[in-house]
Amino acid sequence: MMVHAVEEVNRRGELGNLTLGYRIVDSCSDVTTSLRNTLSFMKRNNTCTGGAEQPSPPVLAAVGAYYSEISIPVTRQLNLENIPLISYGSTCGQLSDKTRFPSFMRTVPEDDHQVRAIIHILKSHNWTWVGLVATDSEAGRYAVERLQKHAKNNKICFAFTSILPEALVDNSLDDCINETVKSITEKKHVKVIVSFAKAYHMMYLFGRLLKDPRGRGKVWVASDNWSESAEVLGNHTLSDVGKVFGLILKSGNITRFRQYLTNLDVNPDHHNNNTFLYNYLMRRRMERKPNDTANEELMRMIYPSLVNVELAVSAIAQAVADLCVNRDCRTTQRLQPLELRKALRKATFHMDGKNYSFDRRGDLNTGYDVVLWKQTSLTFLDTNYMVAHYHIQNKNLTFISGKTLQDFESVTADVISRCSNSCSPGYKKHSAPEQPDCCYECHICPMEYYSNTTDSLECHPCNTTTEYVSSRNDSCLQKKTVFMFWDDIYHQILLAFAALGVVLTFIVGIIFLARWNTPVVRASVGPICLLLLFSLISTFASVPLFGGKPKLWQCQARQVFFGLSFTLSVSCVMVKSFKIIMAFEFDPSIQRVLKKLYQPYIIIAFCLLGQVLICALWLALKSPKPNWKKSLNSKERLFMCNETSFPAFGAMLSYIGLLALICFGIAFKGRKLPQSYNDAKFITFSMLIYFICWIIFGPVYHNVTDKYLPAVEMVVILLSAYGILFCQFITKCYIILFKQKANTQSAFRRDVRNFTSGGTIDENDGHFVSSSLNLEGIENPALYVEAPMSNPQSDQSLCMSADMPSCSLSQTSKSQLTRCHNDHNVNNKKQLGRFFSMPV
Repeated sequence: MMVHAVEEVNRRGELGNLTLGYRIVDSCSDVTTSLRNTLSFMKRNNTCTGGAEQPSPPVLAAVGAYYSEISIPVTRQLNLENIPLISYGSTCGQLSDKTRFPSFMRTVPEDDHQVRAIIHILKSHNWTWVGLVATDSEAGRYAVERLQKHAKNNKICFAFTSILPEALVDNSLDDCINETVKSITEKKHVKVIVSFAKAYHMMYLFGRLLKDPRGRGKVWVASDNWSESAEVLGNHTLSDVGKVFGLILKSGNITRFRQYLTNLDVNPDHHNNNTFLYNYLMRRRMERKPNDTANEELMRMIYPSLVNVELAVSAIAQAVADLCVNRDCRTTQRLQPLELRKALRKATFHMDGKNYSFDRRGDLNTGYDVVLWKQTSLTFLDTNYMVAHYHIQNKNLTFISGKTLQDFESVTADVISRCSNSCSPGYKKHSAPEQPDCCYECHICPMEYYSNTTDSLECHPCNTTTEYVSSRNDSCLQKKTVFMFWDDIYHQILLAFAALGVVLTFIVGIIFLARWNTPVVRASVGPICLLLLFSLISTFASVPLFGGKPKLWQCQARQVFFGLSFTLSVSCVMVKSFKIIMAFEFDPSIQRVLKKLYQPYIIIAFCLLGQVLICALWLALKSPKPNWKKSLNSKERLFMCNETSFPAFGAMLSYIGLLALICFGIAFKGRKLPQSYNDAKFITFSMLIYFICWIIFGPVYHNVTDKYLPAVEMVVILLSAYGILFCQFITKCYIILFKQKANTQSAFRRDVRNFTSGGTIDENDGHFVSSSLNLEGIENPALYVEAPMSNPQSDQSLCMSADMPSCSLSQTSKSQLTRCHNDHNVNNKKQLGRFFSMPV
């Protein structure tokens, strides 16, 4: 390739009247030999002139060597006379240091880029537990150091690292190879091995390794040191080794070189100036091989990265052309190596339509090709099947075609090389202190924590206020917002009862207005009764405010609306209780005091004002508002009204309870009054219902924490309102509609007469009977009469005066009965008169 490249430059006349010459020496892959042979390139040691120092060295630039171990000492030696050395294969990163190696340049990238490409492949296949083999050389040690650094940054671990002595004659080589074979065969989880060893080391290694079945079937990632060297397999086939792919230096168009070899004259006598080719052809002649196969054998020895040699020659030619364009370099103004070195660093040279130039470190970052080894036949192994390109600039691997991607994946897709299986999302990796990071156990994320990536190092907390962890602990999901929805069956039932209460209250109001002048209605304290019905409607109407999605106005209105309306209800019932007691209080002094104190509307207004003050302070200082609450179900969060100030809430309920307790005490005192006027026992019963409900409400409300918390209060409100409605009005409506004979003034008069006499007298025979009034089998409930009554007609029933302790049970004379009856009528009228004369 070197000869061909120089001859091409001269043939094209790129240098005008100048031509390039060349002198080729063999390094024999040995440092000492290389240094001795390159002495002839220097002016002080030029053997061609007998060792005399010349004005300029016979060589202005050198091309080579392939291995970094050779290039490092050679470039140091040539630098003594500023002779630039351009390598086509030395990739050690140390050579990029221009302070130490100012005269070194190369047409290939440094090994750090190759290492990055290999790490990219390992990471993309999740191969995190791999082996490493390298040669103990400058380039090998540098590659190992860069691999370990980049692997650590990408969570890749090396199960073993084997460094083989560079010299084949080293006594420790056999021991190192045996140790390497042992590591490969015993590390069962290591399926992928990266090798930066040289070709002859790999040949020895495979020779030992493939004797053990456990050493076969591995995946080998080859560096450019041996990725094109099929001879490393020796007598084995690719199927014995396993799978091999590697990186080679960026290839170029070698069509011209192939054409050159095709047309090559195979007569050795015509190549006296090319020692290597002459010796090769002469050896074939001595071995009596046919001449027509020499061209084919030479072409099989071509590897694509040979183009880098041509790039080096092109760079030198361009630098010479740049320097000699305006000067006579042939005779008087000969070039000096330092001039050429500076010109090379600035030169832009061309090949196959592309422009190339060295970077500030003297490197040419052309990139890499990925080759996949294919056994095309039993006798031929294709090591040049390119499947992808690695671009240094964007650190990206690009496959040539879909087919090459498919071929590559068919080899690598099913290979697993990991110390531990991957931790699925929902788990985190846990490594023991003395273990590598790649060897770990998978621990499930704790409660309220998640991980959403494979092999996560830690679990992340969810926002427990708005999120919950999925069943697999791999994500946070939004909690469902929960409140008592309108379509909830229990909510609909409560609303139905509230609506029914409103309807029943309206029906009661209509019945009472229709029979306004009847004794039962007039006994219900007239306008107070209507005010009580209005408060019950308001109480029932407050129930819907406790359901649905809470809003600020709704939270503020619901407790206030209920508190005021039910306070009004209890106040009206309390006023009615007062009126009953006052109507049948016979002590004149007590009667006068109570009559002065009894102002029903003022009492109601005063009671309501107290509740208004409590609610106003509550709203002004710490009003209820919608708030989020934690639900027992971790997948939900409650959105409900927060009373904010439970003391204010308790004060509102306690105030109603105090009024109810007063009402209960007054009603209990009047439980023995006449049945027709005695609402006391029904008031007592309704207040008992209230107390029982609200006493139970406390602990239940405190312990219920789900969306049905508002339903607890709704139920208690409905029971309290229904208790007053049924006890105060439904029984009266029954009398009005179905027991009209009991809704007469005479029936009411008889009941008072029984209360004063302690019993009743049968009108037919005059015998004294039970004191309980029985109206056609239905006990007359406690009712009052409000309006003045006309003088009742005597039914000639025997009674007892209020001043008489008892009445005789024996037969009496007609005159005695008449006198007793008349006295009782007088007392009866006085009692009713006092009751009727009270204001409402």
